[in-house]
Amino acid sequence: MENGVRVEGKTIEQWKSEYPLLSELMATAEVFWTNPRLTPVAEAEMTVTAEEVQDAEERLRRFAPFIQQAFPETSSASGLIESPLASIPNMQDELARRFGQAIPGRLLLKCDSHLPIAGSIKARGGIYEVLAHAEELAKKYDRLPADGDYSVFATEEYRAFFSQYSIAVGSTGNLGLSIGIISAKLGFRVTVHMSADAKAWKKDLLRAKGVQVVEYQSDYGKAVEEGRKQAEADPQCYFIDDENSKRLFLGYAVAAGRLQKQLEEQQVIVDSEHPLFVYLPCGVGGGPGGVAYGLKLLYGDRVHCFFAEPTHSPCMLLGLMTGYHDKLAVQDFGIDNKTDADGLAVGRPSRFVGKVMEPLLSGVYTVADGELYRLLRALRDSESVRLEPSALAGMPGPIRLLAQAAGQQYIEQHGLADKMKNATHIVWATGGSMVPAHIQEAYYAKGLECEEQSHS
Repeated sequence: MENGVRVEGKTIEQWKSEYPLLSELMATAEVFWTNPRLTPVAEAEMTVTAEEVQDAEERLRRFAPFIQQAFPETSSASGLIESPLASIPNMQDELARRFGQAIPGRLLLKCDSHLPIAGSIKARGGIYEVLAHAEELAKKYDRLPADGDYSVFATEEYRAFFSQYSIAVGSTGNLGLSIGIISAKLGFRVTVHMSADAKAWKKDLLRAKGVQVVEYQSDYGKAVEEGRKQAEADPQCYFIDDENSKRLFLGYAVAAGRLQKQLEEQQVIVDSEHPLFVYLPCGVGGGPGGVAYGLKLLYGDRVHCFFAEPTHSPCMLLGLMTGYHDKLAVQDFGIDNKTDADGLAVGRPSRFVGKVMEPLLSGVYTVADGELYRLLRALRDSESVRLEPSALAGMPGPIRLLAQAAGQQYIEQHGLADKMKNATHIVWATGGSMVPAHIQEAYYAKGLECEEQSHS
């Protein structure tokens, strides 16, 4: 950084003096940060209510007959868009061996990588917001089915109705996939504004589904800005704002209640003696924020949520650590926002999510791209699970918590030391099942290459 550069009225040296961790962030080092603003749930301001989350769950249930008809792959779950919760004991052993740190308790993988329709965590929030908008339009023009059977939304009559309207979104990839696929299926004209980080296969898949894809050489922020401009210029266009959407947030939050049922089915106890730790990859913050918020509503102080970001895109950590949220971008501090974890390649965080999660999030850590690839390879070898690089960001979470001084301090401060043997750790796998086979093989080869480099 040049001498004399000022960010929000302060020099870089002043920022670094105030926030010592910033020096490591600027050096793109892996860091582990715990949140000094974490507040007991009973004392925290809960700006989104449990009733709002329940309303979102009920809306998704109303649409289940449509989803089942439009996407037959959801038939076994009667139109519910949900993912498995898998035990990964071999990977738990591999992590212990790799890092020389045992993980007491149980390690589980929440496989949002295998969510139906869009194959990522974005399938929940993105699809939910489009369905909420479709219901709103149908209600406005007196087209809601009198008998309550939402399967009519799959008919040509409804497709013709929705074709009068358009939807726009800016995305690094996965949100664009979920919104593009569901919008096109309903009949909307949809445009996805994609940043330079977005993978070519995601753009190709969207185009094959009849979605207009607009590409930019700039990053995620530019794609969102252009999507917003398109919507402002067209009164028939609905813009889905990944940075500020409460609807997206609510769609993600419904995951918590469903996870609770899965844990109960697997006889996993979550209480004051059996803490739950959840590790969520984070880009702009909507997906992990919604999930974590839903979990805090359900479990309160018994659940501890951590976000994981690439070392080159630590926007949420920067915003939370300083309290400046979206007023700061990683580029302000010479961090380039270039990462192979395309879903996490975001330079400026959501202010909405940052403010909502400020009293509820336990911490944030960063992961280097090479580590993501090494873990991708290890998970495939140990558990035969294929993910995209972004989705591995949660995987080192338990190790960081247990091995880092800041993590140990967190455990002590919260009276968890004698409870870790009863802990459940959930790594949230955010995407990967739709990655073409040849690209999966390239990811695996890169993992081997990164492994060799780490030993040389």
